[in-house]
Amino acid sequence: MTPYLDRMIYIDDSGHPQTGDVTYGWIAFEPNSWSDVLGRWLECRKLLWREFSIPVTDELHTTEYVNGRGQISKKPPEKYIHQGQTYWKDLGQYVARTCLETLSSTQGLYVGAVGTRGDPKKLAATKKGLYAHLLKRLEVDLHGRNGLGMVFIDGDGTDTSYRDVHRQLPRISRRIVEDPIAQDSKVSQLVQMADLVAWSANVHLNRHPKNAFAYNWYVDYLSQRDLAREPYRLDPGYS
Repeated sequence: MTPYLDRMIYIDDSGHPQTGDVTYGWIAFEPNSWSDVLGRWLECRKLLWREFSIPVTDELHTTEYVNGRGQISKKPPEKYIHQGQTYWKDLGQYVARTCLETLSSTQGLYVGAVGTRGDPKKLAATKKGLYAHLLKRLEVDLHGRNGLGMVFIDGDGTDTSYRDVHRQLPRISRRIVEDPIAQDSKVSQLVQMADLVAWSANVHLNRHPKNAFAYNWYVDYLSQRDLAREPYRLDPGYS
């Protein structure tokens, strides 16, 4: 039977360069679910605009707003203001949980994540090796369903390492078609969804005390959308 295109896959990375930790998270869905998946997320973004004056067109970069960096809202609610001080981190964490609830309840959406730890001085090699492993996992899944997939990844297209990994796949038998398509997270809502998955997976795998509040986010919100039920960790030094 001739394989058909049945997966659109959006990938982003997270990690901690100082320790060599790297994590890739992704969202995936069938092409005919694209409108519904995006529409469900845009409903969430409109809710954030109505409640917190967070513009729909603003990038939601998890690392920044969850840790209270910058001013995510143009009009933060009074409950996040105490003695004239805005508690941006509390607001950011609430926004993240709201977004995670949206991912959790979006029909037709799948998520996944892989992570490892390598030499901090060889971070590029670690990322390339982990990405190659990720593609192999996706290939196995696509072969099992007799499907084809297209990959979209955060970036401006200048990083050729992802393209090189794709081109190492056997052309005759590969199920991920073409090179990865770069999508700037600043303007791609779907990549921003993948960013939230990647960040949550990284916190799950690498439990730094400063992120203790999010240790269980992946399990609580995303595991039901992950066929593996949790992020996959490769042994340190794999790549």
